[in-house]
Amino acid sequence: MVAQQNIKSKNMDHHVPTISVFNEHETLHKLRHYLPAQAPLHEFIHHNTLHAFQHLPFDKAISLAGRVLGYKAGLSLAEYQQLYTEGKIHPEALERAWKEQDLLQDWSHCRGLLFAETTEPNAQPLVGSLRKLWDKHLAFDLDANVYPVLFRTLGSFLDQGVALSGSPVQNKSFIHGIKELQKKSYIGFFRSARAKAFLLNKQTTLAEVLQLLVGDERLFEQYLFDTQFGHPGWSGMVAVLEENPKLLLDQRQIKLVDLILFELLIELDTLDRLFGNRWKPLSMYENYEPKDLFASQPFRDEEQALAIWRNAFEYSYYDQVLKGISDAQADPAKSEPASFQAFFCIDDRECSLRRYVEHLDTNASTFGTPGFFGAAFYYKPENGKFYAKHCPAPVNPKVLVKELGSTRKHKKDHHYTRKNNALFQGWIISQTLGFWSALKLFFSIFRPSFSPATSGSFRHMDHTSTLTVAANPIHMEHEGGLQVGFTVKEMADVVEGVLKGTGLTDGYAPLIYMIGHGATSTNNPHYTAYECGACSGKPGSVNARVFASMANHAEVRSLLANNGLHIPEGCRFIGALHDTTRDEISFYDIAELNESQKEVHLAHVKVFEKALDLNAKERSRRFELVGTKAPAEFIHKKVLERSVSLFEPRPELNHATNALCVVGRRSLTRNLFLDRRSFMNSYDYQVDPNGIYLLGILQAVAPVCGGINLEYYFSRTDNEKLGAGSKLPHNVVGLFGVSNGIEGDLRTGLPSQMIEVHDPVRLLVIVEHFPEVVLATLTQSPATYEWFQNSWIHLVVIHPDSRLLFRFASDGFHRYSPFTKNLPHAEKVEELVESMIENIPVTKLNT
Repeated sequence: MVAQQNIKSKNMDHHVPTISVFNEHETLHKLRHYLPAQAPLHEFIHHNTLHAFQHLPFDKAISLAGRVLGYKAGLSLAEYQQLYTEGKIHPEALERAWKEQDLLQDWSHCRGLLFAETTEPNAQPLVGSLRKLWDKHLAFDLDANVYPVLFRTLGSFLDQGVALSGSPVQNKSFIHGIKELQKKSYIGFFRSARAKAFLLNKQTTLAEVLQLLVGDERLFEQYLFDTQFGHPGWSGMVAVLEENPKLLLDQRQIKLVDLILFELLIELDTLDRLFGNRWKPLSMYENYEPKDLFASQPFRDEEQALAIWRNAFEYSYYDQVLKGISDAQADPAKSEPASFQAFFCIDDRECSLRRYVEHLDTNASTFGTPGFFGAAFYYKPENGKFYAKHCPAPVNPKVLVKELGSTRKHKKDHHYTRKNNALFQGWIISQTLGFWSALKLFFSIFRPSFSPATSGSFRHMDHTSTLTVAANPIHMEHEGGLQVGFTVKEMADVVEGVLKGTGLTDGYAPLIYMIGHGATSTNNPHYTAYECGACSGKPGSVNARVFASMANHAEVRSLLANNGLHIPEGCRFIGALHDTTRDEISFYDIAELNESQKEVHLAHVKVFEKALDLNAKERSRRFELVGTKAPAEFIHKKVLERSVSLFEPRPELNHATNALCVVGRRSLTRNLFLDRRSFMNSYDYQVDPNGIYLLGILQAVAPVCGGINLEYYFSRTDNEKLGAGSKLPHNVVGLFGVSNGIEGDLRTGLPSQMIEVHDPVRLLVIVEHFPEVVLATLTQSPATYEWFQNSWIHLVVIHPDSRLLFRFASDGFHRYSPFTKNLPHAEKVEELVESMIENIPVTKLNT
């Protein structure tokens, strides 16, 4: 039996090689690996901020990241001690965490470390220490002279529409444009003869310039790390755009090596200009010994103590969840067919809405699946210039879906026009529209409303339009190298994958809703982070409508019937979109329903509307200016106003507090209150005994849900270096990034307003299946397996027959018995959510 043994796994160790002398190619490769990998704002996708360290076990990785780069990738000892004092770390969890580690075997010694009086360490990171010698020996801030020129030039070159006119060299590569401007400008970028000569010489290498600046070849690599991590946001953006220039709608040619060369030449020019012959290479000022930046170090006792606290904090919460899930009973067989079925994205924000829908209509069933609904494509709106990717970021679609017949006209606001910046017209506008603009701003404080500047999810697609979902079988159309529409076989594969993957293989309701999600934002540069991550930061409305069209296609249903999926002729799929900020749902193609179906649909709409009111009330307990104890309908109106307020930095809290992902049948969580902290992917092990569909689920769960979780985790623990700081001083740069002020580094990670209520705990994935099947499935994908083996994500499997729990460690599965004896019970969710602002403990619902 599985309960009597541990299931062993392979050791998958990785090693990043180091170099002893300067090799430009290898150094650039290493820099790209460690720099932030955040894409431009319109493609903002959550990801593991410390992806470069993912080949290491989590505890050792964050220790190394702190030592080398100065990242605070975890809570401090004092913070954990405070959590223990507040009762948020359970003594039993602390004891178990101590027993499960190998380094600190003596409890008295370990306890002394756990409860030691400490101060924040003052150790300086390795990266940055070499370049500081300029300030030490020349009493001179080199950055203050280099960064303004560098950042302004990069911003101008990459600009996507903020500037009145584009860069005069935007059709050339970055370095060629710099050379051309230097030649044709009266002053140019450089004044010293050496910097000009190096720039205009086609054969100039990084090593040549580094020889003048640094001197000792053994220090070249570290110096480049010092320069590029002085502004990781800009360097990371350039590295990402070099790898995938299509991420910019108005594409630019730029390489990391060009940025580095330009920056080094600015340094050389500055030193020559200000110090003439009175300066020398850094290595000649003092004997600075080269350092192997990323060499492994012994794991210190103090670091092990933090790891014990970390695991104890996480399992103090996980244990409650695992107790509830292990106690869950299978749903009794229903005598009546489902009134309706609704598919939602696995997004944690849909957790509560699904609960309310099932509560209001006990005969309804809800399912969770990634919000692109298995349909990977590019989408082109009517009159649109660019293609928008509607699938997970790593996927490269081969299909284009076009919008046709749109009757919608985009509204314009004369307050937003380039003419504002023109000399004569700007003066006229300021004297006329400027007055009304001030009044408009004043009234918007008390009466927030939609404006052309609002990013509304329902604007992504016109209700009245049609979509080219099915390809022309006679004459296959192509556009931009993409196939327009899906073939019947491709559509059948998509529908079969979702239905079998979620376990819905029979008992289809008359109406099945496919509900994507999006968000509404005003004055929020990070608006795509609120949209559907599975749709590459776009609203899921198009995907929902595309899937519904596929599932309603007669030829598709014929192919599905051949594969054992018999969808009744009277069953109709309906696409919809849930705006998670406003708690509104819009349904598509209702005109195609017959009169009887329309009548049934209207009854279901009332269920959704009531559920949305209750969902808005539950969300409101986190909002300062909305009273949670008011009637749900009244609170919902306040939430609608909040969603379009120009002055609201927190229109919603997005994925804040996320901590779980449940992959299994709905019966595992139906009667548990999880406080909107869980991603939920429907899955039935009985339909997938060999884990074929499970592999696809985990391959998405790890990078998508794990990426969301870790970006919140690290943005919470170090909001200045791994997050974006407060969004209030953010300045949009070229429509592709944000900085503090006009000359700061690009900010990566999440603003403080998105993570303030987040507890930094790693994602716990709970899978309902046999442990040996889950292990065999995971090891088929080394990239996915790495997430779990190195503990960037925790994994627990619940045995379908015995209901025993098995926790995964690097050497296999081990039995886990919850120490939580009883969970609190609640009769009414409405009263529960009114009881506290902070995270509510896992609670059993008696309804």
